[in-house]
Amino acid sequence: MAGDLRPVEQSGEARVERADAPALPLPEIPRDAPYCFRGRNILLLQGPVGPFFGRLAQDLRWAGANVHKINFNGGDWLYCPRNATNFTRRLDAFPNFLARVCEEKRIDMIMLFGDCRRMHRMASDYADEHGIEIQVFEEGYIRPDYITMEHHGVNGRSLMPRSGIFYLNTPAAEPKIPSPVGPTIWYGGVWAVTYYCWSVLLWPFFPHYRHHRSMNYTEALRWIWAGARKYWHHWKNRPEAKRLLGEDHPKFFLVPLQVHNDAQIDVHSQYDDMEDFLRHVVASFSQNAPDDCSLVIKHHPMDRPYTDYTRLVRRLRRKYSLGDRLIYVHDLHLPSLIIRSEGVVTINSTTGMSALHHGKPTLATGDAIYRIDGLTATVGLDEFWTRAHEFPVHSELYRKFRQQLIERTQINGNFYRRIDIPGTLAGIDWTRGSAAPD
Repeated sequence: MAGDLRPVEQSGEARVERADAPALPLPEIPRDAPYCFRGRNILLLQGPVGPFFGRLAQDLRWAGANVHKINFNGGDWLYCPRNATNFTRRLDAFPNFLARVCEEKRIDMIMLFGDCRRMHRMASDYADEHGIEIQVFEEGYIRPDYITMEHHGVNGRSLMPRSGIFYLNTPAAEPKIPSPVGPTIWYGGVWAVTYYCWSVLLWPFFPHYRHHRSMNYTEALRWIWAGARKYWHHWKNRPEAKRLLGEDHPKFFLVPLQVHNDAQIDVHSQYDDMEDFLRHVVASFSQNAPDDCSLVIKHHPMDRPYTDYTRLVRRLRRKYSLGDRLIYVHDLHLPSLIIRSEGVVTINSTTGMSALHHGKPTLATGDAIYRIDGLTATVGLDEFWTRAHEFPVHSELYRKFRQQLIERTQINGNFYRRIDIPGTLAGIDWTRGSAAPD
């Protein structure tokens, strides 16, 4: 139970406490980044769409690092043409190619975006075997003003302990207030369209590359269509907004969806895809939830160009005779929904962190970094509908977990829009906590 946690005496070095994770010590906190990378031989693999990795490479060079890059398609090449090697062969040739580059350049650190892409998994395996340090970038565990840079891996591969006692006993600095990033959707859209266009134009030079999304002119059309969809669903969901966000709203549980091709679902959950997750959750809700509760399914805004589960939700509504108890919405204000909900069910979405921040009972069905006794529910999905109230968020544990997470894995900034920080081309604030550990 969340209220039963107490600090205890610990000794020795903190280590990961999961049987399926490597027995590696927690990484040292790079308090003087990026200058701690001076003299390192760093290899950049694939980054987020846009110029972030190119700008990061320049920052690292200014700090005294030797930086090399591997490009996998025309979009990669556009933003990182300098000190780069193009990989143009089939993916099964990548391990030998990577080994040759690492030996020639004497690589001792690899940086990459997203550790579940096939070539990045190959790179992680190679790095583990040869003692090369891995730094993984990902969208921030804490949104919207942070990005993640984590040693070894993120989410299911993270070395952050899954023990509440560790966080209650380990001091961390109080995070300083981050510089606000501001809206990023249009910046990300421009970078994405440019990236995909150049990937198509230069496809003859990278004929074997296969992206996790389609890479042709339809990608730009999807995002134009997504803009129209946004306004359509804003109008369509007006009755639901009035019903769910009013003072006399019904009791409901919230299920925030993740993007349909999120690799974290494939690698770090029991589900095949979001539709599989939806079917499982709705079936469980219909059989176990109180009759006076509704289920609200919230679409992911970044998935707007690619998916719409209206037909699936309609079929599930009919199959389980749920009627207006099963509600599907797109663009309702997420924090407002979380605050009004009875609890939140997710796979391993960062929305789970937002739910914990608002003190809402949360069930993570996948391997989430915050899936810790005292933070999330320890029962199965069938029981959660009636026992969610038994798993309040342990406020002190959450506060210290968040401090450690920011201190060890988060950087103030964004991949698509730079914040105004002197001395950095990438536009990120490398400094961490500003107060002494408590």
